[in-house]
Amino acid sequence: MYLRDLRLTQFKNYQSAAFAFSATVNLVVGLNGSGKTNLLDSIYCLCACKSYFNHSDSQNIQHQTQFFRLEGNFLLNPNAPTDTENIVFTYTSAKKKDFLRNQTAYEKLSEHIGLLPVVMIAPDDVELIKEGSEPRRKMLDTTLSQLDRDYLNALIKYNRLLLNRNALLKQFAERNEFNATLLDTYTVQMIPLGNQIHQKRQAFCHELTPILQQYYERLSNGSEEVNCTYKSGLNDTDFAQILAQNIATDRQQQRTTEGIHRDDLVFSISQYPLKKYGSQGQQKSFLIALKLAIYELIAQHTQIKPILLLDDIFDKLDEQRIEQLLQVTACQPQKFGQIFISDTQQARITAICAKFGIENKTFLIVNYKL
Repeated sequence: MYLRDLRLTQFKNYQSAAFAFSATVNLVVGLNGSGKTNLLDSIYCLCACKSYFNHSDSQNIQHQTQFFRLEGNFLLNPNAPTDTENIVFTYTSAKKKDFLRNQTAYEKLSEHIGLLPVVMIAPDDVELIKEGSEPRRKMLDTTLSQLDRDYLNALIKYNRLLLNRNALLKQFAERNEFNATLLDTYTVQMIPLGNQIHQKRQAFCHELTPILQQYYERLSNGSEEVNCTYKSGLNDTDFAQILAQNIATDRQQQRTTEGIHRDDLVFSISQYPLKKYGSQGQQKSFLIALKLAIYELIAQHTQIKPILLLDDIFDKLDEQRIEQLLQVTACQPQKFGQIFISDTQQARITAICAKFGIENKTFLIVNYKL
């Protein structure tokens, strides 16, 4: 599967632009602020129905305009070059969002998730180490949603019930009343969904860790043991029991204080917390290894090679680590499909590609201004 061509209209700093891509390696080169990241993010949007960087679609509309439009043609089967998927994503300042597949609008955006799997590696990924549990949980949910439709449906239902349960708890506090039977109408529905989500997360993390270790060793030439441990209250206690035990606390705080929506991933190196004991180079290698492990698992489960987006990740890597990364990815077309690499230094990236005989198509991003 690969993106054959792309057209952007009023998307971030692109007034109007069109690109035709290579099925293998695409180099996106330009100065900081030229639009390299925005181009990669537009590809992510077409695959994932949302920006990798911006929480609100309105932030993707070009300044002083009223909408943006993205259109891409994806080839799912290289043996059938005329069999393409035409994907169009439009969003207006009136908060109207349309997503079309072959000129037909989706009834639900969730129907699109997983059709065009994608993995992004970007400098902002450092928040997975530095910040609280939410970015890590979001990464886990985004990954599993691409490879497991049942997981995505369970997550959507669980989150909807969670919002309703929290709203009810807040209502109880405002009215100084409590109705256990009414609260149970949400609780009993959340329990099987929470258990299902927990089991799938646990199984995924069990698969992930050995692959993470393999990629980390290849990228860093290091012998340290790295780990990604799934932390959940459901690991040791039944979900129904957790919710029952926390009713008093939930009433006091006016929200559901425990459950799979509080789960986390714990990153470690040599059995010590990565955030505290990992050097900058170790943390960077860990994050890249983590994303490549996720890529491999998506490919295994879906039998589709995701599009891999590498955004300015060479910025804090030495030349040896850059070469190791390209050897692991771009030099292995049998394992990795279409790859996009953005960089500020054309001479650097083209020289490394030439060194390893990596065929590529280069795009100079120089004329796009905010």
